[in-house]
Amino acid sequence: MIGLDRQTRADQLEIIDGRAANKATIVTSQLPIEHWHARAGDATIADAILDRLMQKHHRSTLTGESLRQKPKKHQEGDVPRHRD
Repeated sequence: MIGLDRQTRADQLEIIDGRAANKATIVTSQLPIEHWHARAGDATIADAILDRLMQKHHRSTLTGESLRQKPKKHQEGDVPRHRD
């Protein structure tokens, strides 16, 4: 994952700022919140975005094994099948 460029940071802040007072906003991320400042690339804008998101929030953190299917090992004679 790369950091956000200046315009993307400004756009994100504008969107969050416009919604913060009167609309619900759902944010999903595989990156834990404590790492957002480093990825945003600008601590001031990251603080502003997080301040607005955290004013009235409900936070859920999912833990456990991945539910993605792991590839099965083929046995001799098996014909590999592809999903479309």
